[in-house]
Parts: sequence; C-alpha cells; structure tokens
Amino acid sequence: MTEGVHNRIALLRAEQGVTRRELADALGVHYQTVGYLERGEYSPSLAIALRIAEFFQVPVEAVFSLAPFPRVTDLHRADPGEASSA
Repeated sequence: MTEGVHNRIALLRAEQGVTRRELADALGVHYQTVGYLERGEYSPSLAIALRIAEFFQVPVEAVFSLAPFPRVTDLHRADPGEASSA
C-alpha cells in the first residue's frame, strides 16, 4: 500500500503572497519541484519538509499530513458559531 503525502504548500504560498520561484529559491530547489510537491507528484525529503515549514513559520504538521486536509469550506460549515462568536 502506497501512502501519499498531502500538503498545504499552495495555500500557504497564496496566503503569504509567495511565488513558486521565491519559495524554490529559499529552499534551494528548482521552481518546478515546488509544483511537483504541491500537486503531490513528489514527496519531500524530511529536510525539505522542515525547511518549508520553517519558511512559512508553521509546524511541519500544518503543512504536511498523511491524511487529506479538510477543505476550508468544510471547516466553516462544521462550526458555524465560530464566526459569530468573534
């Protein structure tokens, strides 16, 4: 059984306004590698995963998971009271 690694790299890049090329330069990899990672076509080494998490200043578990991440719209529907309590 082959397990895929799911990630939030594209989401984090969009939130922080970072291009694939900027992230690739910071990681010391080719910009196409970032695309492969985002699409799940390539699983990162531990070193790359840790550097990505460090770059975005989040725990590695916030970027990578063995289980699919819930969609943001699903999270919002799951807890409708969250927005009104803020």
